[in-house]
Amino acid sequence: MQAKALNFLPFKPWPSFKLPPVRAISFPDRVPQDISTSTPSQQLSSSSQNEKISAYWDYQFLFMSQRSETDNPINLRIVEGSIPSDFPQGTYYLTGPGIFKDDHGSSVHPFDGHGYLRAFTFDGAKGEVTFMAKYVKTTAQVKERDRDTGKWGFNHRGTFSTLKNKRKFGDTTVMKNVANTNVLRWNDRLFCLWEGGPPHEIQSVSLDTIGEFDLINDSDCLPMPSTNVRDTVDGGEIILDLVSSIVKPILYGVFKMPAKRLLAHYKIDASRNRLLMLACNAEDLLLPRSTFTFYEFDSNFKIQQKQEFRIPEHLMVHDWSFTDSHYILFGNRIKLDILGAMSAIGGYTPMVSALLVNHSKSTSPIYLLPRFPEHAQGRDWKVPIEAPLHMWMLHMGNASEERDHKGNKQIQIQASGCSYKWFNFQKMFDFMVIKTGYDWQSGKVDPWVMNEDKGENKLSSRLIKVSIELDAIGNCEKCCVGNLNDEWKQATDFPVINQEFGGSNNTYMYAAATSGVRQDLPYFPFDTVVKFNTVNNSIQTWYVGSRRFIGEPMFVSKGSVEDDGYILVVEYAVSEQKSYLVILDAKRIGETTAMVARLEVPKYLNFPLGFHGVWASKNSKT
Repeated sequence: MQAKALNFLPFKPWPSFKLPPVRAISFPDRVPQDISTSTPSQQLSSSSQNEKISAYWDYQFLFMSQRSETDNPINLRIVEGSIPSDFPQGTYYLTGPGIFKDDHGSSVHPFDGHGYLRAFTFDGAKGEVTFMAKYVKTTAQVKERDRDTGKWGFNHRGTFSTLKNKRKFGDTTVMKNVANTNVLRWNDRLFCLWEGGPPHEIQSVSLDTIGEFDLINDSDCLPMPSTNVRDTVDGGEIILDLVSSIVKPILYGVFKMPAKRLLAHYKIDASRNRLLMLACNAEDLLLPRSTFTFYEFDSNFKIQQKQEFRIPEHLMVHDWSFTDSHYILFGNRIKLDILGAMSAIGGYTPMVSALLVNHSKSTSPIYLLPRFPEHAQGRDWKVPIEAPLHMWMLHMGNASEERDHKGNKQIQIQASGCSYKWFNFQKMFDFMVIKTGYDWQSGKVDPWVMNEDKGENKLSSRLIKVSIELDAIGNCEKCCVGNLNDEWKQATDFPVINQEFGGSNNTYMYAAATSGVRQDLPYFPFDTVVKFNTVNNSIQTWYVGSRRFIGEPMFVSKGSVEDDGYILVVEYAVSEQKSYLVILDAKRIGETTAMVARLEVPKYLNFPLGFHGVWASKNSKT
């Protein structure tokens, strides 16, 4: 039960009763040891200004770098309740960025922070949970951290950041696979995923990095011939292909971008025991078209199906969904910013500043792509269904379909989204960027970028439901969009379900949300777990408490009934500068007995806000 020695950066203490500036503070790398849970902002909480200061500092504590790693599993202390004896044996893996600031004055956006993998292993019979945490040893991580001294020196600016003390002009050190976005466990193998490169395989017990696994092109996959349902090539397509042939070698040879970037969000088709993944062509980020390739793997990572779709629109996709007969994409419309691209290629601004949000339409395109070749007949899949809303889609909860006796089909989609009008790629990228309020010019964070109310243009994310009615040949007869629940008004994201119901009808959905009790942090960070019943439209909530926040909830099934299980969620207690693992009874959310246990992560291993995770049952390969 040891951990490597801490190596925190110096941090200027907060002088007693002296108010820090309200705006822009660098990412702290540790919390001053002289700050107790009774801080000046608490003692002066009657002042609205000091409440703003308290909110500001609470926000900063979510983005502290953690340099320590565990050598051996650490038993977590149970501070409330007990581990249920029927809790399934297994491990909850959670990844996210671990470090934001190096030892030479450079700060990076959290999306460019190196992946820090956390593992909570449960033994319900013994009533114990152990904890491990290690950095994913990517190529960039090995280069940027000195193994002998433990010091960090960023030399990749990343997609979302620029570096100080570096020659900016012509800086092509952009592709930095940090493996910090999601975790996959498939056929007893564990992987950390990123949005722009191959997964990294991880040893599931020690958390040691095995190395990159080229899931798309690996020879062991024995890929089948691609079923390409592309349009007939016309003159415009020929020109784009010519431009693509010029751009590709530059992106790959100069900026080291892979030809296809594998997205971090994957899906599990439990009925077919298949892993579904999606890749995008790298050059299409700069072209007015989008090429999406879907892969379906069996339990041995053999490709059972591969389909490529070329769409004549410039789109950005982070998450997606599927049904028995369709892949479903909400397209976020973007366009190339020529001046931004020149500045980004020159190294003066982040690479993402080459893009702008396209506000040309007031609708959101939904592409229903035929999952199997036999479904490609009928409706032209290249023509999207234009949903009557204008939202940037963040995360997909689930999708399902039903067909009646006449062959008509109804598709139901559940997702989270936020206002399109907020997006300006010169300042922010997507919801997580707005969440952090990161300013690439100063390397600092500002919570009011996310929480400032701009009337109708406020960012506030919400859960929506989309109903699409198709006739027997696939033509859209009706598309309706509404709130998942009209009674729930708070900002909400990270929708999750019982994974066994993915791609089919689900009754329950869980998500992270704000309670609204913090007037200066109305939209983010989240402090509430919400359980939605989509059949009777009821809502149950669990609130973590004052000056405490949560990340993405994770459902752990223990039976055949959809909500028979537990919810795992990490609590970030900024008032104590500690992290806790909370276990909720999924059936009892909304009751005072919902929380069954809270476990304390040692303070010296307190970790920053995580992104996505996975529950890996000991008795299941997926």
